[in-house]
Amino acid sequence: MLGRRTALRIALSSRPFSQSIRFPPAKRFDGDCADVKSLDLSEPTVFPKQFTDIPAIKKWFTSVDCPTDHGVYYIPKTSYLGRHSSLMVPLEYTRYRHNGDDVRTAKSISTFECIQAPLSLLLSHISSEDYSQQLYLAQCSLDDLPSELKHDLPAPELITHLGRGDVYASSIWMGRPPTSTPLHRDPNPNLFVQLVGKKVIRLMKPKQGRFLYDRLRTEMGHAHLRGEEMMVGEERDRLQDAIWNEKEINGVSASGVEARLEGGDGLYIPLGWWHAVESIGTHTNASVNWWFR
Repeated sequence: MLGRRTALRIALSSRPFSQSIRFPPAKRFDGDCADVKSLDLSEPTVFPKQFTDIPAIKKWFTSVDCPTDHGVYYIPKTSYLGRHSSLMVPLEYTRYRHNGDDVRTAKSISTFECIQAPLSLLLSHISSEDYSQQLYLAQCSLDDLPSELKHDLPAPELITHLGRGDVYASSIWMGRPPTSTPLHRDPNPNLFVQLVGKKVIRLMKPKQGRFLYDRLRTEMGHAHLRGEEMMVGEERDRLQDAIWNEKEINGVSASGVEARLEGGDGLYIPLGWWHAVESIGTHTNASVNWWFR
């Protein structure tokens, strides 16, 4: 059995795109948008390279050749994004237990806060060599962006084929790995698109996800797990263990499907499916999503 410190180190490391036994690959769709009606929309579906034409990919980021990072990685295009450096955005701030810890191998979190800060702070962090702390632009509403930036992230036509085309809300996510979003479910169907970098998303059916969530909540003596409770301490460790470790931890394990996304890929997440997200790699990672009806 893995100890919690070892398990968390695994969860925070730059996880390779390895095959999971408990979470086999989600189904993929390579056809035209017009054919989506034939899909079983009760299951998650990956749409590979269907969104490479989103303007933000080329306008917000610059590609850099790097043989050690599968040929290329991306950095923010500060000549463009810097025009909005004073824009106040929601950031997740994380610091680790000991000064000098590298977030890529750190064992435990000492500080987690949700703050409002200028976009320039995030851009500076992404380009820095400081790995003792982490800043992550998390769930920033597209409606809060200046019109120029919002225009770079148009809702994909695919949404009109997956539902009625009624976008309920939308968000942008950006940072430098490792970043994570703990197990949760959304109030509406979700189209999640990876702009640059890589993310792994593990998904569970509604009943299975609810069972796991309730079991962990009961074992920890909490009526609810939410907010900062899910991002630091034992609660975070237990959620990470249950989803991301391949071995059963303290009698708890999970199963479902896994989506591995690269730039230009999208993932349809049906209503009620529980999911957890982790970024992979060492450079800029950015995603956008639309909740719709």
